[in-house]
This record gives sequence, structure tokens and C-alpha cells, in this order.
Amino acid sequence: MSSDNITLIGMPGAGKSTVGIVLAKVLGYDFIDSDLLIQKAEGMLLWQIIESRGREGFLEIEECVNARITATHSVIATGGSVVYGPRAMEHLHSIGKIVYLQVSCGELAHRLGDLTKRGVPTQPGQTLSGLYAERVPLYEKYADITVDVSRIGIAEAAENIRLQLARCSEKSSLLPDIKVN
Repeated sequence: MSSDNITLIGMPGAGKSTVGIVLAKVLGYDFIDSDLLIQKAEGMLLWQIIESRGREGFLEIEECVNARITATHSVIATGGSVVYGPRAMEHLHSIGKIVYLQVSCGELAHRLGDLTKRGVPTQPGQTLSGLYAERVPLYEKYADITVDVSRIGIAEAAENIRLQLARCSEKSSLLPDIKVN
């Protein structure tokens, strides 16, 4: 399986899909939106899946779909809740680099509308700030690279990711090869 993919993680409204498309074009990669894969697999919109299967049911479906993505030379935009699925995160890490698109909670509040119509699985009564506090440690845990995309445009975000990925691959190419007998 190829390990040249780039998976974008982060809060809803961080720009994973939008930045992902631009990044894929810049790099000459394919683009995959895992939320669209989930909708296709289930024949429903995300919020409809959450409504019919509940939060836990949705998270199981999301983990299963993301754990089965087979891709090469692709930018993969995930749903913000993908980090709740350790099997999916392990798989995504095994097929490439994971990039966390970091945005402040205040910036997200400015960008987002109704979370339920965006297909965001939340606990009953959970606020955006509560969701943010719950997820940020998971994003930080799984990220190979973190890029702050607050208050910058899409093209600048894609370029910042490209530069950090290039630095990361330069560092790994400077490491000596280890031979095991």
C-alpha cells in the first residue's frame, strides 16, 4: 500500500475540503473527500445518517469507511470526527502523512453556522467550544504536521502545507538508512 497520501484533519470549518482541492491541484494529486464516501456508502447526507443512526452509529460508519480508503498520490479530506476512530487513524497514518489544519475556536465560531446541518456528530447540548476542547487533543495526537490556517486564504494555506511537507521529507531524507541483517 502506498504511503504518499496526505490526510487533512481538523475541526468543521477549518477548510479541509476547500484547501484539500487546491493542495491536490498544486501537487498534482487526486482528491478524496471521505464525507462524500460516507454519504455514497449510506445513500444519505451526513446529518441524515446522524439523525437515523445516532452519534455512535455515525462514528462507527465513519471509522469503517476511513479505515478502508485505498489511495495513492491523493489528498484525503476527512470529517472532523474521524479522530474518534483509532482504527481509521492508524490506517490513514499507514498510507501517508496526517496534517492538522488548526483554527482558533473564535475563528470557527465566525465561520460556522448550524452544526447539525453540517453533519457534525455532537453530544446532546454540546457547544462549539466544548467540541473544540474535546477534539483538539486528538488532532494534536494524530498529526504529523500542524498548520495554522486561521486568518489566511486558501492558496496560502495550501502553500504552507506544501512547504511543511517538503521540510518534513527533507528531514527524513537526511536521516541515515538503517540496515537490518
